[in-house]
Amino acid sequence: MNWTIDKTKALFNKPLLDLLYEAQRVHRQHFDPQEIQMSTLLSVKTGGCPEDCKYCSQSARYKTGLRTEKLLEVERVLQSARQAKEAGSSRFCMGAAWSNPHERDMPYLEEMVKGVKALGLETCMTLGKLTDSQAERLAGAGLDYYSHNLDTSPEYYGSIITTRTYQDRLTTIEKVRAAGIKVCSGGILGLGERDADRIGLLAQLANLPTAPESVPINMLVKVAGTPLENNEPVDPFEYIRVIAVARIMMPSSYVRIAAGREQMNEQMQAMCFMAGANSIFYGCKLLTATNPDESQDMTLIRKLGLKIQRVRQSQTDEEEGASLLKSVMTADNENYYQAV
Repeated sequence: MNWTIDKTKALFNKPLLDLLYEAQRVHRQHFDPQEIQMSTLLSVKTGGCPEDCKYCSQSARYKTGLRTEKLLEVERVLQSARQAKEAGSSRFCMGAAWSNPHERDMPYLEEMVKGVKALGLETCMTLGKLTDSQAERLAGAGLDYYSHNLDTSPEYYGSIITTRTYQDRLTTIEKVRAAGIKVCSGGILGLGERDADRIGLLAQLANLPTAPESVPINMLVKVAGTPLENNEPVDPFEYIRVIAVARIMMPSSYVRIAAGREQMNEQMQAMCFMAGANSIFYGCKLLTATNPDESQDMTLIRKLGLKIQRVRQSQTDEEEGASLLKSVMTADNENYYQAV
């Protein structure tokens, strides 16, 4: 369906309860309504990013007190991935605070993907802009998803970021698609945007040649030292409204309650699931932002009668994974590396 701005606006402006009903109906047509996908996000290279995203603690342009760290060695990443799998996550996401990865980083990023994949987890990375060759190399290593948010509408984007264009983001998404990698792309609420910008963002995502397989809806986590540290909080019902609209417009996508979940009480999260959300970031930290701890999440999941989606592997897959993991660990031991 071609989601024009007028069609998106009409959907967005429906009474909330009607919207929730429609979103739940659509959700049940495409997914098991009791199943939730859980992802864990790890910062594999923290701070020092040259971009000027006004919401980001990792930008080198703002004094947020964040300590810059080098690229993690492969074994540390795999240790975190093992812990994530044991806690119930089915996807492991790795993020680096770069404008784009350097060529010298690529062999180690490839080893991270191979190692996490060998553990039986889905793999995801967010590394900034990519060249065609870099996208193809990550695909060759087995990367399942590439995360690259559009953040907001094209019209409001320049008020938040000036060091890269909206088209830069769309081009990166095109490159990873062409390489055969699935796309994770969504936006952030609370940047100072209007309803028109939320409508514009949703229309952009839904009208991509292929809608993102994962759509994270983030709520601004205000960070002292960034230009948006004093922004007004997002109204809970408006956040739930965006979740519902995203579900209806992208019915086959996983819609994720992403950053800002620590600020949500159980009732708000339950309404998000009712609105069609079926994915969360799981674990006590999202890159540099805090997140509810695992015990809180499991308590809520039990209360709501939800079940955790598992990655299913055949015996052959498990044997191949064990062999691949052994080769990755051998390579890591021979090529211990940390890069800025």
